[in-house]
Amino acid sequence: MTYDNKKVAGALVIFGVVQFLLLLVVAEALYPDFSISKNVISDLGVGSTALIFNSSVFLCGLTLVAGAYFVHRVFKYRLLFIFLVLAGAGAMGVGLFPMNHLVPHGIAATIAFFFGSLSAIVSYKLQKSPLSYFSVVLGGLSLVALGLFIVCLRCTLSGGHVCPACLGLGPGGIEHLIVYPTLLWGIGFGGYLVGSSE
Repeated sequence: MTYDNKKVAGALVIFGVVQFLLLLVVAEALYPDFSISKNVISDLGVGSTALIFNSSVFLCGLTLVAGAYFVHRVFKYRLLFIFLVLAGAGAMGVGLFPMNHLVPHGIAATIAFFFGSLSAIVSYKLQKSPLSYFSVVLGGLSLVALGLFIVCLRCTLSGGHVCPACLGLGPGGIEHLIVYPTLLWGIGFGGYLVGSSE
């Protein structure tokens, strides 16, 4: 059985995203008293769930970078290639620098969030509707949530009051709204690549 570049790219993206999504759920279930509202996702990278979370997010980033290579071989779409590589590198950085390395962790997470969202948006050029529209909406939602998360986190860390940017969801809830749309896009985009291959 032979695999073309498009099918390999799609399989890599799907595998990376799905394993991270599933192991994220496992880590959240195992983490003592984890609150989707109060805890940020990266709390899972320190403590009893560190091995699960850090290895999973690193693998997700690695498969995105590898998938980007094969996407570029098929489409020669440099902008998506750069954004996917940066998103993957950011995810790998999150795995290498957990929350107890606050500055490099924060930089890596921001890169992963920002360029993951942009990857979803710019991928519309490669897909047919309605998937292309869903990609833009999911990427846009993730970007808006990223902006709210930055404000929400600053409000929360300053303490003592309820921040309207948190929308009542808390920093953890807002962060999930950054991550999940991008993951859903990755599954859809990977499926599109596999399904439309030669």
